[in-house]
Amino acid sequence: MGPTIQPVVLFFVMGVVAGVIKSDLKIPEALYKSLSIFLLIAIGLKGGVSLSKYDIVEVLPTSLALVVSAALVPLGAYPILRFLGKFNQADSGAIAAHYGSVSAVTFAVGLAFMDGIKEYYEGYMPLFLALLEVPALVTGTILALAGAGGKKTQWGKLMHEVLTGASIYLLMGAICIGYYAGSKNIAPLDKLYMDLFIGALSLFLLEMGLLAAARIGDVIRKGPFMLAFGILFPLTAGLLGAFLGWAFGLSPGGTMVLAVLYASASYIAAPAAMRIAVPAADPAMSIGLSLGVTFPFNIFIGVPIYWEMAKFFHGV
Repeated sequence: MGPTIQPVVLFFVMGVVAGVIKSDLKIPEALYKSLSIFLLIAIGLKGGVSLSKYDIVEVLPTSLALVVSAALVPLGAYPILRFLGKFNQADSGAIAAHYGSVSAVTFAVGLAFMDGIKEYYEGYMPLFLALLEVPALVTGTILALAGAGGKKTQWGKLMHEVLTGASIYLLMGAICIGYYAGSKNIAPLDKLYMDLFIGALSLFLLEMGLLAAARIGDVIRKGPFMLAFGILFPLTAGLLGAFLGWAFGLSPGGTMVLAVLYASASYIAAPAAMRIAVPAADPAMSIGLSLGVTFPFNIFIGVPIYWEMAKFFHGV
């Protein structure tokens, strides 16, 4: 069993501390965006290369089932936020969309954890990372806008934003390239995208720590409910993901990675989509919860818990 906290995660701590003590540490925006692009391409290439070893017919049924099941997460989050958290309809739907959507960085930390303990997981997991975005964002939007003033949603514009957004486009494009090239032909890119992956992730987590520190005030203003929801709901969603991974016949490692996906919350793709779909929602609430509470909980405590969930279902 590897360490509970991976060394790369400590860069997140460094960023949080820098934000709390008001350090003048800043990550240039150009570098932050470059690291985002790098990580998404690296994850996609790795997944595409691994996917090339499978029969696509083997992957398709599970993919379709997971896309349908992913709608359960925002559907579960919405009534909790609306009736227990007392959020308005727009904020409840937007936050539900964030929690139904996924975090590529949390996913990357989960993969790093699996690699650290040398545990096998199915290579096509990055495909799920891309696919799970869509049902969550559409479901959250419907919940936020259904019957709200009779205003029509610009579904064409929303779906274009979701499907052509940088995160999904880069992931799907890199998966296709990796799948086409295979492990032999992708070798010239290994030193850049594979060998430097953890180093790039450490710098990205440093920036995430700075951003999370800036959102602490948003969480405190809303009170204990945000803290409780930001921890307990991901655990529940992660349990659902672990159960589905086991039910669909994934390996223990694949089950754990799927649990991480279900437990994660978006703070990149979802905010961009919600700005178009639900302009009445307060982004500080959504990002404060997903980035200020759930993200640090998942990378420090949640990831090892999801591994234990996976082992429980598989009887390991």
